Parts: sequence; C-alpha cells; structure tokens
Amino acid sequence: MENNTEVNEFILLGLTSAPELQIPLFVMFLLIYLITLIGNLGMILLILLDSRLHTPMYFFLSNLSLVDFCYSSTVTPKVIDGFLVGSYKVISYNACVTQMFLFVLFATVENYLLASMAYDRYTAVCKPLHYTNIMTTNACTHLVICSYVFGFLTAAVDIADTFCLSFCKSNVIHHFFCDIPAVMTLTCSDKYINELIFFLISSFNIFFALLVILISYMFIFITILKMRSGEGYQKALLTCASHLTAVSIFYGTVIIMYLQPSSSHSMDTDKVESVFYTMVIPMLNPIVYSLRNREVKCAFKKYVFRM
Repeated sequence: MENNTEVNEFILLGLTSAPELQIPLFVMFLLIYLITLIGNLGMILLILLDSRLHTPMYFFLSNLSLVDFCYSSTVTPKVIDGFLVGSYKVISYNACVTQMFLFVLFATVENYLLASMAYDRYTAVCKPLHYTNIMTTNACTHLVICSYVFGFLTAAVDIADTFCLSFCKSNVIHHFFCDIPAVMTLTCSDKYINELIFFLISSFNIFFALLVILISYMFIFITILKMRSGEGYQKALLTCASHLTAVSIFYGTVIIMYLQPSSSHSMDTDKVESVFYTMVIPMLNPIVYSLRNREVKCAFKKYVFRM
C-alpha cells in the first residue's frame, strides 16, 4: 500500500477562517485579478497592434504577459470562489494535480523568460551593431520554446515526485492552493528523497536563470560605465530598468519561498508570500513595464485617444 493513494479529494483551508474577512478579501482579490487580466491582456493586444513594438524585447514581454495571465488564472479564481462559499474549499485529487502542474509550468516558464529578456538586453546594450543579426525571429522563438519545454519537464517531474507519495494521514491542505511544500506535508511516506529532488530541481532552475541574468547585467554595467555620452548612459539604464525591477520582485519572493528547509516553513508565512508571487507579481509586471517604458506609454496613448 506504500504507493497507493487513499485520498480522493483535498480540503483547502484558504487564507483565513475569519468570517468577517471573507467579503473584504473577496473584493480585494477580485480587484487584483481584474487588474491582472486587463493589464496583461491589454499589454499583449497593444504589442500586437503597434508595429513599433514588433521587436524582440516586446516579443518576450508579450509572452511574459501571457504567462502571468495564465499562472494567475490557475490560482486566483479558485481563491476568489473560496471566499464566497466559505474558508474551506474542497478540491478533487485530479484538480489538485492539474492546478499544481499548471502553476509549476507557468512559473518555470516565467523564470526562463526573464533570463531570455536579460540576454536580449545584454545584446541590445553591449552589441548594438549586431543586435538584429543575433536576436532574429528564429532565435527569439527558440528561446521562448525552450522556456516552455523546461517548464513542461519541470512540472512533469515535480508532479511525479509529489504524487508518487502516499496520502493516508490527512487530506487537509493548510494553504489556498495545491502548492508542492503544502501537499508534501500530508504524506505518510518517507519524503526525504522527494523533498531533495524538489529542492535540487527548483535550485537548478532558479540559479541557472539567475546566473544568466547576473552575467548579462555584469557586462551591461561594464558597458554603461565605459559610455562617455550622458544620453547614451541614461538610455541604457532606462532600457534595463523595467526588467531589473521585475527580476528583483520575482526572484526575491521565490527564493524566500522555495529555497529554505522544510523545517523552517511556516504555513501562515507561506500563505502571505504565496499571495505575493501568485497574484501580486502578475498584476505588477504590466504596470512596471508600462509606467517605466516610453514606447509602451506612447502606444497606449495613441490607441486610447483614437478610441
């Protein structure tokens, strides 16, 4: 019976059991989700409509917006629905597997898209004369496809690693969605190897992408320091500012959440951190890129005033 699953469904405890907080949280997270939908889908539409935004940087940004929309939609609607029916939400075994798979898939894709965008910025700043020859349509497409392939493989391995365990102790998940650390705490099997596999895969994905980003920005800053033109210096900084902001927010939260020993995990703290990277970050990314990007603001004004 070691590998047989005794659980047919799970119970998500949600964010809070306080009845007086259900409606305020429902309104807040509904607003966050609507801003996320409008921001990310609006960014994709804007990039598709404006020919001036048909460049490698905005190709990656449109994919980032798509991924943010998808992985926020994997979690947030279920959370919003939970506030209407009460703090306890039943989720079937298969639905839990699907939610976890999609979340890991899109989170990993975002991880590698941010690395691809860093390489694009490196090429734009450090090799401007060769930029069009390096960042061709085929090269950009291959980078995006590879991001999805890594995401799919990571999700498949993590799902197999988690659900090969036996869940016969409890079916109550102390979380608002089927996150891997929260689900693994329910097992009555020895989970040491499974946690080690999850930690190694997460570490590889995060630090490989971070290494690409750090090396790219090391060369970018070296190039910027060599610039004698104040205008060129400012332009190079503005080119990278939005991406650096998005990278800092994403990796700061993910590292705190996933790269710590399971013994130091606090469910209440994990919930707060999870709200940030599952709901707040997908909402912030289009805002960061629109507010700090002159081309996006010009395109937005052009189509809004035309309407």
